[in-house]
Amino acid sequence: MNDDQHAAIRANANYLREVRPIDPEEIDEYVTGQPHPAVVREVLRESAAELDLIERDDGTFVPVAEEPITTDFSGVAALPEPHVRALEELLVDEYGAGWPTGDSGERLRERIRTFKESYFAGESVNYDRETALAYAIYHHPDYYATVQYVLADLARDGLLPKGLRVLDVGAGVGGPALGLADFLPDDALCEYHAVEPSAAADVLDALLDDTDKNFHPTVHRTSAEGFDPDGEYDLILMANVLSEIDDPTTVARQYMDALAPDGSLVAIAPADRETSIGLRGIERALADGGERAGGLRTTEDEWSESSGSERASGARSSSVERSESDGSPATAYAPTVRLWPGHAPTDRGWSFDVKGDLDVPPFQRRLAETADEGAAFVNVDVQYSYSILRRDGARRIEFTPDPNRVAKMADSERHVSSRVDCIAAKLSHSLSDGNPLFKISDGSEAVDHYAVLTRETTLNRALSDADYGALLEFENVLVLWNDDEESYNLVVDDETIVDRIPV
Repeated sequence: MNDDQHAAIRANANYLREVRPIDPEEIDEYVTGQPHPAVVREVLRESAAELDLIERDDGTFVPVAEEPITTDFSGVAALPEPHVRALEELLVDEYGAGWPTGDSGERLRERIRTFKESYFAGESVNYDRETALAYAIYHHPDYYATVQYVLADLARDGLLPKGLRVLDVGAGVGGPALGLADFLPDDALCEYHAVEPSAAADVLDALLDDTDKNFHPTVHRTSAEGFDPDGEYDLILMANVLSEIDDPTTVARQYMDALAPDGSLVAIAPADRETSIGLRGIERALADGGERAGGLRTTEDEWSESSGSERASGARSSSVERSESDGSPATAYAPTVRLWPGHAPTDRGWSFDVKGDLDVPPFQRRLAETADEGAAFVNVDVQYSYSILRRDGARRIEFTPDPNRVAKMADSERHVSSRVDCIAAKLSHSLSDGNPLFKISDGSEAVDHYAVLTRETTLNRALSDADYGALLEFENVLVLWNDDEESYNLVVDDETIVDRIPV
């Protein structure tokens, strides 16, 4: 097909899209040389993202709806069978049907041991093809699930358009990509761009072959630092990549510039202490001009020292005021809050969500069955930290407390041993095997605050029942200082009332 025919097909499609469904068998009649309808269909598929067209099951093309995505998402129980089969086919192609046994199985297990050890030592991992396959075995299911939980929150808030341009920075072997593709409804259009410099891109490329006809992927084999974004994106994903970047705050800030005015940057990190705290530091650097905003691997000693100094100086107010002159275009949309004007949190910021375990996928089970320490190769936990940043000033929770009625956490020291009323977001599931204990935040705190449920009643049960990120009102809660943990405990007992605030 020559350029004139290609242009004629696009021109006819551009006209007909405003009139009726575009039928490739109709367009060929209007193009010189009458190319075969199959050729016309291929041109329309290639141009669909640019023309904002989706392909229907009957083979016609129609404009994608301008309305946002809605969802009835209720969770992820397992990695879907087609994705299991696709990964197993890659493993069979690489090693043969007996891939989990013998030398190949031992090499894959050794790669999993090695990248786990490197991760916890804060060292980078070099992804050759074998490491990429091992990484897919271990992380594909939980990364697939995690991104869907975060996307579901955005969709419930009406923040995912059906015509979606996505940039997946550090896409890896494709867990988030496939989670995104499966999350989208049939009538959504996704122009998907992946940035991945390593051999993981080969695995990603292969697994993307099974995505829906209205999911249009392009893989850019370059680094996050080296990629030059083209245009604006409705969704920028930075999932489990910031800890691999030397200067993650600078890189994340650069990608914020590529975000559409009403788009969302979603940063995801594992739930462990260092990466979770580091992710929150990046969020604060972008959204608050934060003081603790350098990288993703701040040491525990540094956090301990700063927490202690804050206590010694009277638990100073964390009044890091966000000004327009700080150069940051971002607002922390969720899950953290900034309830008090002129204040932003400077506590450790270790906060993560937990969802139900996944079913063990067959490829993990088969690799584990032939090893003495089989459990080391099974990874079905869904625990993650995340941050959603936006440029339009929006926050999921838009609420300003009444300073004449409730206490702010920046002032907790003056309330020790007293009972107060306060308002805070719930930012953890229970963190204790004893009395239930939950991290809470109102966005003003310089020191960690936890709600400790010592006696549950019908009047305070909302603390246990509320979802991660929910806004709660505490009435008559006892403020205590925990010397061992250098944090404040807000004791919820039978004299305390806890209510959820609808927002």
